[in-house]
Amino acid sequence: MVSDINFLLVGNSRLHWAKYYKNQSKFFHTKKEQKVPENIDLDQLIWASVGKLPDFFLKGENQIKTKDISLSNLPDYFGVDRALACLAALNIIANPLKKDLLIADFGTILSITKLNSNGSIIGGQLVPGFLTQLKSMGQNTKNLKVPKKYNIPTKDFLFNTEEAILKGVINSLTGVINSLFNPKKDILIICGGDSELLTKSLNTQKENIINAPNLVMEGMIIHHLSVRKLA
Repeated sequence: MVSDINFLLVGNSRLHWAKYYKNQSKFFHTKKEQKVPENIDLDQLIWASVGKLPDFFLKGENQIKTKDISLSNLPDYFGVDRALACLAALNIIANPLKKDLLIADFGTILSITKLNSNGSIIGGQLVPGFLTQLKSMGQNTKNLKVPKKYNIPTKDFLFNTEEAILKGVINSLTGVINSLFNPKKDILIICGGDSELLTKSLNTQKENIINAPNLVMEGMIIHHLSVRKLA
């Protein structure tokens, strides 16, 4: 039996960790400048990366790459996080009606990936994420400042600049999802660091949404266990 395994996904803005022990998974996140958490053996750490690598050493033979993941019609240049999310969704999401799976990962980038019930990748879209959009507006304009609090207004038309920024950015993200998601044909799975914030603003019945914030990390565990089983 496989037990006590640690996993790391190097993101663009954070480090995402998982611990698998006795068929139970625990997830947590740290900033890139923080020290390695206690009880993490870097020699045994299973890892993948979509961002700049941290300062500590990661063994190349322990890396999961997109080409290692068995999904039909998966390009090697797809981000490994998208591939792992697809793998997890295919394995853990109940899909008795054999619908397509639409995965929206709300992180630094909103990555949208669609696959069918047989695990064949259909494609997707990439959009600047919530904080990425806010920071871009602050950096590229003279008079706009990034809001420090993220209380999303309920009104559509606003006078307050910070509220107008928040509403506009949220609408740009949820609008993409609402335009692509067909509840009759798709299962929508939301994941990523901003998933909870964005789910509240989606214009669809909440029973049509599966919120799985650690979907990518679950994919890492599923992949590793399948490899160990075959070895």
